[in-house]
Amino acid sequence: MRLFVGLGNPGAKYAGNRHNIGFMALDRIAADHGFGPWKKAHQGLACEGRLGLEKVVLLKPETFMNLSGQSVHAAVSFYKLALNEVTVFHDELDLAPGKIRVKTGGGHAGHNGLRSIHQHLGEAYHRVRLGIGHPGHKDAVASYVLHDFAKADQDWLDDLLRGISDGAAALAAGDSAKFLNAVSLRTAPARNSGTGGEAAAKPNPAAGAAKPAAPAAAKPEPPAATSPFDRLRGLFGKGD
Repeated sequence: MRLFVGLGNPGAKYAGNRHNIGFMALDRIAADHGFGPWKKAHQGLACEGRLGLEKVVLLKPETFMNLSGQSVHAAVSFYKLALNEVTVFHDELDLAPGKIRVKTGGGHAGHNGLRSIHQHLGEAYHRVRLGIGHPGHKDAVASYVLHDFAKADQDWLDDLLRGISDGAAALAAGDSAKFLNAVSLRTAPARNSGTGGEAAAKPNPAAGAAKPAAPAAAKPEPPAATSPFDRLRGLFGKGD
């Protein structure tokens, strides 16, 4: 059995925030893989289903970010799970938008949700770090993470969430490499690889595709001579 935890803040006010990308990831997995309805449990919202051969519980704590550990601890205790059976999806300031990394253990890097989980359970759980970028100054971080994703972010965000869902069964099985490959197929599709893909079918002239050569400038040719008299005129001039 596996426990997938998405970090975020409860309520419609926060639903589109960058800080809630963990909730978004679990919502996509639940919808795509036919999980049961979300129900109140373990100080959060939970639902159950299967990913491949694994039974998986999805958990979205409703304790607010700073107290996420209370909800995660309640679920871990209820299901009697080891920490290596827990995976936490969370926003990551130190990764560029749309980038993803998988990590086990280590520090919380100031993330309040992770800090709370550390306090309740320790650090030996798995994490899926979801890049949201950094605002550039630490004083702007709180406002940045509690602000909705911009309209310009929607394409990469949708690709990332779809990729996470595609690879969810591999992640549940403990195959992080296969999981990351599934995400990569969504977020960084193969470009012109010579295999007849879309990029190969639509050559870009700016990238060196052949263009019809412009005709070279040529001097006008004299009319072809048609008689001995015309040839003599060509040698001695027209004479007029």
